[in-house]
Amino acid sequence: MPPDRSLDARLAPRLAQLKAQDRYRTRRVISGGHGVHAVVDGRKLLNFCSNDYLGLATHPKVLAAAQAALGEGCGSTASPLLGGHNRHHRALEDALASATGYPRALLFTSGWAANLGVLRALLGRNDVLIADELNHASLIDGGRLSGAHCRRVAHADLAGFAAALAAAPHPAQRLVVTDSVFSMDGDLAPLTELRALTRHAGASLMVDDAHGFGVLGAHGGGIVEHLDMGDLRPEIYVATLGKSLGSAGAFVAGSETLIEYLVQRARSWVFSTAPPPALSAAALVALQIVQGEPEHRRHLNALIARFRARAAEAGLPLMPSLTPIQPLVIGRDADALAASARLMEAGYWVAAIRPPTVPEGTARLRITLSAAHGTAEVDGLVHALREAVRAPAEVAV
Repeated sequence: MPPDRSLDARLAPRLAQLKAQDRYRTRRVISGGHGVHAVVDGRKLLNFCSNDYLGLATHPKVLAAAQAALGEGCGSTASPLLGGHNRHHRALEDALASATGYPRALLFTSGWAANLGVLRALLGRNDVLIADELNHASLIDGGRLSGAHCRRVAHADLAGFAAALAAAPHPAQRLVVTDSVFSMDGDLAPLTELRALTRHAGASLMVDDAHGFGVLGAHGGGIVEHLDMGDLRPEIYVATLGKSLGSAGAFVAGSETLIEYLVQRARSWVFSTAPPPALSAAALVALQIVQGEPEHRRHLNALIARFRARAAEAGLPLMPSLTPIQPLVIGRDADALAASARLMEAGYWVAAIRPPTVPEGTARLRITLSAAHGTAEVDGLVHALREAVRAPAEVAV
């Protein structure tokens, strides 16, 4: 009998290998809202693995805005250039530009689409992309698809960035790209120093502020406001709407020329159906809450400080992050999975993150805090964490 050469026959051993390596991933089903109190696979849990940092995904004003816009229709029905550009999209773009201090902003369907669209539009095979090694996968893939020469630099290594810039051919366009808040570590990029490097070298800087926008800065304007960069702001600013704003989609902010060029050449924007208008209406109200109700950020920052203090008292070696992302490195994949499973049994939902998302040997619990959490809930999590990580790794799910 000839060997089975079907697609399933080729894929099945790869899936089996992932299971054997404790790297098989499964989806869980949430019933009801995606808030800090969630019903997950039928079980009531406290959610500590969401990116809803300000608790706006279930905010009554945000929900009301979406519901009102749905009265005008559901989908946008076309790409932005073919009739899909709605008044809600335009109002949000104008507000995002104002919030970030850039002349223009352009909406994309997702952060992935924004990063791929920008990098493919701006770079070609004669250009050079210089990137932090811990950048988000969308930045890595966007760079590869652009055809540019890609240079990865050790995480936050300013000397490495300077050397890569010096080594790049000067006639080529040179673009440095970095996350602002690194999604698995929670630390900040040295953005001010990177901008000084790129300006001195005649290069450009792009920042993905997905995990900083709405959280960082006195008014939630993100890392540029947080660092008070002023005239040193990056030429290209990207952020998402599905984290701090509790909606969905992303945007690119920059000069009038940059945005107009992306309108003409960003394939992931030109050839995609525009986002549903209701999501833009929701994001606009969320942005107004971010700017007008700083108490959400104040409470979140107080929770971060409390969590880190209680964790230190409990002997939990958190990574050095002052953002809502609070990673606890476990090491072995099986141990991280087992700790996550024990937390779930105790009523806490905390994701176990394994390679290739993080480097080998650094599997971790990625704990994320939200302004919707209470102090007692944070204290309870610390107690549960202490018990979960001290137990032996017997069970992984």
